Amino acid sequence: MNEIDKPEIAYERVLFFSDAIVAIAITLLALDLKLELPEDHHLSFQDLLLPWKNYLAFFLSFVNIASFWRTHHQMYTYINRMSQRTLSYNIGWLFFIVTLPFSTSVLSTHFGDSAAIFLYSLNIMALSIFQNFIWDSSDITNDFIDGTKLSAPGRGRFRVLVNFDMANALLCLLLSFFFPKAAFFLLFFKLPVFFFMTIYLARQRRKDARENRA
Repeated sequence: MNEIDKPEIAYERVLFFSDAIVAIAITLLALDLKLELPEDHHLSFQDLLLPWKNYLAFFLSFVNIASFWRTHHQMYTYINRMSQRTLSYNIGWLFFIVTLPFSTSVLSTHFGDSAAIFLYSLNIMALSIFQNFIWDSSDITNDFIDGTKLSAPGRGRFRVLVNFDMANALLCLLLSFFFPKAAFFLLFFKLPVFFFMTIYLARQRRKDARENRA
């Protein structure tokens, strides 16, 4: 019996479980937000700004988890079944979602240090890899994509999107050794992803327009 002939997984339950784990992980990020002041200290507005590194790390991770969840949610609007392999990739993706609060805590404590940026970039890289595995497993290994919702060119564009996410994480991982602050900036804004995706989508639109005129 090959993998595609095995009993189908009730993937709706997997998605509910995944959403719950993401919600817990994004909530855990807030636990690192604290003001460590003496009890008899009168709070000032300046005190509120003291943990600015924690605020920045929290916001970065909140945006990243929300972005990964959005992509995960979007993937499963097109994927209509799940194999054991895809389930394993989804569990791996969740593992690195729940480790992100730890990476965030290290980053906020050792802000700007290469080792902290490297750890955080590695976490994002692993998430991107498993995100890519989920899509490729559903699209290439098994034909689990609903063709009525996403055409063949659309599948290709989505694959490029998840590959660009992975490429951006790899770039940040390499930059963390030499330019940790630049790596943090790219983790935050994902400028290479937006730049190349804009070029790629513009080319695809021109190609589609030429095909429609032909």
